[in-house]
Amino acid sequence: MSQKKQIKTPLDDVTVRQLRVGDEVLISGKVLTGRDQAHKRLCERIERGQPLPVDLAGMLIYFVGPTPAPPGRVIGAAGPTTSSRMDAFTPALLAQGLKGTIGKGYRDQTVRDALKKHCAVHFAALGGAGALLSKHIVKSEIIAYEDLGTEAIRLLEFEKFPAVVAYDCYGGSVY
Repeated sequence: MSQKKQIKTPLDDVTVRQLRVGDEVLISGKVLTGRDQAHKRLCERIERGQPLPVDLAGMLIYFVGPTPAPPGRVIGAAGPTTSSRMDAFTPALLAQGLKGTIGKGYRDQTVRDALKKHCAVHFAALGGAGALLSKHIVKSEIIAYEDLGTEAIRLLEFEKFPAVVAYDCYGGSVY
């Protein structure tokens, strides 16, 4: 069994270049959340030349819409959303300094090209395991677009969150 790589956010180019398709990782540190509507709003601000409500430099965005937190927990079930729903928005966010994304399923060629261009990575998280994955989230705070409810942008803190490198910065694909 191979050793899982432990990585900490924010990510830099050196760390991203060490990751290869199929690598199992444990992610710790701050991670943003975002789904369709939050991505759309961020990209509209970019198109209008307006500042973003979050700093994307070195960050990861986890494609998740968590359920409400049960008593004694910081977050409810937090399983990944289908990544391809964010494909139209991802290249623009990578150009703003985003270093990676976390979701499930395929990414299109424009995203894979943008990962290479901007030295970034896409991680796959296990779909259907939201309750288990939430145990690796130790903090959760809504920081933008609260009106979106579960799709608001949150700042999470991960502690050894398990994922696999699905697309690396060299054009490799686990699929």
